Amino acid sequence: MKNWFNRKTLLFIGAVIALLVVAGMMFFKPLTTAWMNSIVRSAMSKKNVQYEDGIYAGLCGTGSPMPDINRVGPCVSVLAGGHAFIVDAGEGSTRNVTLMNFPIGKTEAILLTHFHSDHISDLGEMELQRWAGGVNQTPVTVIGPTGVEQVVEGFNLAYQLDAGYRVAHHGPAVMPPTGAGAVASPFELSAEYNASVVVFDEDGVKITAFKVDHRPVEPAVGYRFSYKGRSLVISGDTIYSESLLEQAQGVDLLFHEALNVNMVNMMNQNADVSGSPSIGNITHDIPSYHSTPEDAAKIAGLAGVKQLVYYHIIPPLPSPILKNMFLGDARNYYTGPITMGEDGMLFFLPANSDKIEMKDLFK
Repeated sequence: MKNWFNRKTLLFIGAVIALLVVAGMMFFKPLTTAWMNSIVRSAMSKKNVQYEDGIYAGLCGTGSPMPDINRVGPCVSVLAGGHAFIVDAGEGSTRNVTLMNFPIGKTEAILLTHFHSDHISDLGEMELQRWAGGVNQTPVTVIGPTGVEQVVEGFNLAYQLDAGYRVAHHGPAVMPPTGAGAVASPFELSAEYNASVVVFDEDGVKITAFKVDHRPVEPAVGYRFSYKGRSLVISGDTIYSESLLEQAQGVDLLFHEALNVNMVNMMNQNADVSGSPSIGNITHDIPSYHSTPEDAAKIAGLAGVKQLVYYHIIPPLPSPILKNMFLGDARNYYTGPITMGEDGMLFFLPANSDKIEMKDLFK
């Protein structure tokens, strides 16, 4: 009797399992399809972002040429008074720009701080996404110091065949042929150490380019944005710069590059195990034209900056535990809020206010 009961129970359980498997096979596809559709719909709806009046600044890239699994190349997106801009186009930054739901199709200008490869390598993709993202009839403007014409011409030529393919595939109504590529808008700076020039001034939004010291890279500039009582400065690549100190006076946010010399020296001292003959030379040379975290903190303290944000961080930090080591003695020179920039951070400066809001879009 007991064996019969066990057999009967096992047969019943087996039948239930078989029924569940059959039901699962029948309903798995529609369930996963519905789930995927829900994910897509949610993702697409997030692109329709409603922005308040003020300045938004997004860190779409906080890394350097050194490979970093957590950071792409330098890039800052800025939305001020309805005008959209992107500063620098580091490797991989276009992907982050779109993931952060920045209205790339409405980008009026891409501003370049200088022409090192790690600041321009994604320019072609950024131009393409701006064209496709807004059905734009005219090319995006690329603002930069003298030499930007050559950079833009090169990317336009490299992407010329691709543009033709996309028009042929999607049609001119979706990809207007006249909107492909970019047009260069160069500016010149005088010989003074603190030379500056206004490169945009509309609807209360003002952008000033100013000279920084990244020698032997010349020209090299930073940018100051201001709108309705709010302001921010983006350093670009530079050593401690008196001109940057002047432009940063009283700004709400200072986005400043930083290189920790001790950490880079560790790389230099261990270059022999890398198998690359150039690593030793490169790690020996790069501290000479970048700022330390302490340099940036000194600028922030002397200028009365409301908040200091590090970006273009050298070297990569494999663990958050190393952040304090990276900062070194920076807090001795600046007592205000210090933020270690990470890809996906979005800062908001409400118009005519003193508030600074921040959220991480990737967490």
